[in-house]
Amino acid sequence: MGIDIKKISRNQIKEAIQGYQRDFLLQVIEEMYPADIAEVMDDLSLEEAKYLYTLLGKEEAAAVLMELEEDVREKFLTSFSTHEIAREFIDNLDSDDAADLINELPEDLREDVLEQVKDRKQAQDIADLLIYPANSAGGLMGKELVKVNISWYVVTCIREMRRQAEEVENVYTVYVVDDDNVLKGLLSLESLLIASPRDQIAKLYTPDVIAVKATQRGEEVAQIMNKYDLVALPVIDQLGRLIGRITIDDVVDFIKDEAEKDYQLMSGISQDIESSDKIWEITQGRLFWLIVALFGGIIGSRVIANYEEQISINPEMAFFMPLIAAMGGNVGVQSSALIVKGLANHSLTGGIISKLFKEISVGVINGLVCSAILMTYSFFFAPSLALSLTVSTALMTVILFASVFGTFVPLALNRLKIDPALATGPFITTSNDIIGLFIYFMIGRMMYGIFA
Repeated sequence: MGIDIKKISRNQIKEAIQGYQRDFLLQVIEEMYPADIAEVMDDLSLEEAKYLYTLLGKEEAAAVLMELEEDVREKFLTSFSTHEIAREFIDNLDSDDAADLINELPEDLREDVLEQVKDRKQAQDIADLLIYPANSAGGLMGKELVKVNISWYVVTCIREMRRQAEEVENVYTVYVVDDDNVLKGLLSLESLLIASPRDQIAKLYTPDVIAVKATQRGEEVAQIMNKYDLVALPVIDQLGRLIGRITIDDVVDFIKDEAEKDYQLMSGISQDIESSDKIWEITQGRLFWLIVALFGGIIGSRVIANYEEQISINPEMAFFMPLIAAMGGNVGVQSSALIVKGLANHSLTGGIISKLFKEISVGVINGLVCSAILMTYSFFFAPSLALSLTVSTALMTVILFASVFGTFVPLALNRLKIDPALATGPFITTSNDIIGLFIYFMIGRMMYGIFA
């Protein structure tokens, strides 16, 4: 009688591993998916994880490996020799996963692992994929696919499809190519089922096919697959020849990775780090933007110091400094976040001028409402009408500036091929703090009559 996996806790599994309860563990992992086994291994020590790995079949072990957290997988791989990595893992992975795995290895080990791959065709496929950047269509694609020649007859086509399908984990689509391997279209299984064995593929295939070139960016691939609800997308070279396919699981992983990078950038973290990383690695990832914010604070303090006499004459102006700085930062982040979102999902329309004009309009409305609220408050609680007018006018100006600045910066960064997500982090807030305070005191000098 099988084990009810739902009643087995992770602690029980860990205790079974520590007690080397092989039979019990074999029953447990038989009922688990690779992703669930990987979650268990993420919490194990290296020796415990290696023991559990020895109980897995080769294909299942390879699948579990790709489900591990990247930092856990990296540490796990270092405990194996290059020969073991090649024979135990690479030989049992699809070409795209194998290429990703080799890319995670130190550079001095990559060539050694590739040379020890038993299947030389797979080794060549992996080498072909390593040429492309990881965030390109070529870097996302796998070489495993099913294709038929446009000149074949149905009987030949079915025989070849059976042979090719043995090497493909999921057959989503059958691609039609000519003698030069140029992609011509798609072949549906329905058309094969109702066709005569003597029919030629040229009469059955659909010429309409959406494809991407290997050099296209991963973001474009994700957009195309989302727009047309595709589960697989063929990849061609500059001559239109079929060289691979991208499946939906690879795109989902890519989108997840990109979202994590953008979130870290927006949080002021300059590199990919995890809470489980070493102290120095976490420090390196966070320190740069903290230093930027520190210098921003120093510049802000110099702005305040430059107007020290103005504050000493009317110290009540200092009460509204945090408000002005905070509102500028909030508005800037709102504006930049919308632009970054639009750039990410390609929903932005029109040119830079039209976007800036639209944001100015929004800034005017938001500024008028917020300034009116602040004016009402300061009218009753501020010591003078001059101060009320000063802070209200300053707030209006800061909101308007922050709206435009928050819109312009991500557009400019995108034009310069820099990740625009950078504009929603400390860069935009620190800049708006400094400029907001400067605007506040400049308006105070003009309106408050201190130096009149």
